[in-house]
Amino acid sequence: MGEFRDSLKKLIAWLKEERIDLAYVADPTSIAYLTGYASWTEERVMALLVSREEAALLFAPAINEGELRSFAWPGAVAFYQDGESPWKKIKEAIAAWPAQTWALEGGSLSLAWYRALQAEFPGSEMEADITDFLKKARLRKSPEEVAKLQAAGAQADLAIEIGIAALRSGVSEGELAAEIQYQLRAEPSFPTIVQIGENAANVSALPGEGRLAPGDMVIFDLGTMKNGYASDVSRTVGYGEVSAEQRQIYETVRQAQQAAADGARPGMTAGEVDELARRVIREAGYGQYFPHRLGHGIGMQVHEAPGIQPGSDTVLEAGMCFSIEPGIYVPGVAGVRIEDCGVLTEKGFEPFTHFSKELQILPIKK
Repeated sequence: MGEFRDSLKKLIAWLKEERIDLAYVADPTSIAYLTGYASWTEERVMALLVSREEAALLFAPAINEGELRSFAWPGAVAFYQDGESPWKKIKEAIAAWPAQTWALEGGSLSLAWYRALQAEFPGSEMEADITDFLKKARLRKSPEEVAKLQAAGAQADLAIEIGIAALRSGVSEGELAAEIQYQLRAEPSFPTIVQIGENAANVSALPGEGRLAPGDMVIFDLGTMKNGYASDVSRTVGYGEVSAEQRQIYETVRQAQQAAADGARPGMTAGEVDELARRVIREAGYGQYFPHRLGHGIGMQVHEAPGIQPGSDTVLEAGMCFSIEPGIYVPGVAGVRIEDCGVLTEKGFEPFTHFSKELQILPIKK
């Protein structure tokens, strides 16, 4: 099977086990995971076709030809020009392949494209879905992937430093988000969230025109992409003197986050880890103000499996990477969220971000 990635070899093995002729992979992140080739084709068709006979084809618009031919890819390549039917070109490219049964990436192929593909292969069965296979394959990260997530985490720590340094009376949420992006000069993994004062109790509202004043709590929730892998971190700080209740809310969230990070171990369910944090918040009297799951997986995308949420029976394993991000959002009082993403090892949860989680009260600046 040549130089195919292990992930692609596993997909071929799965096709053989399931007795499916070929897979059609449509999501750019899935293609990058299986091949190492990452690109953006706008509205044009790009796909990876994989045969159980140990063949693979990267199919892309002609505008990607120069880039793709210089990419170290042991499989076949094919291209189409604007104005040509990509579906007919795919049929030509795999004319010699068995193509009676297909597995598609159900969550990434539009109905229109599915119908166009089906029209070129009438009589073929296209009922199987590889979405769950790919999700499970990406659950456990290799040491190389963990190293990339750690590097992205270091960027996120720097972004928090930039945001805190930019705090001054009258600055808006939008201005703070823009300043972080300007100074960091890194691709964000999602739109930067900055929430000030009352807006911080709106869970994940995007930056608006809220302006900083003494006594406000400020949530920073942000992430970057580095070497194809994402980071995600949240920190909350106070500006000027904050109230005793705001301090209590902050300390409750900090203790909840620490309880889950300290207690997470392989063999626990995701629901059990969620409960470690949720219990702390519930016992402090703020249970109704923690409305979201404790965390989400992270990797090539900022939100992946596993979901760390109430009732989940997903058994956590070493190598899984996810966030731990409890929050309390009390309207008119405060919103607080503290988040680290990390990898679960046999020894426990090891975070990718390391910015201090002690409550920081920033001095008033004009």
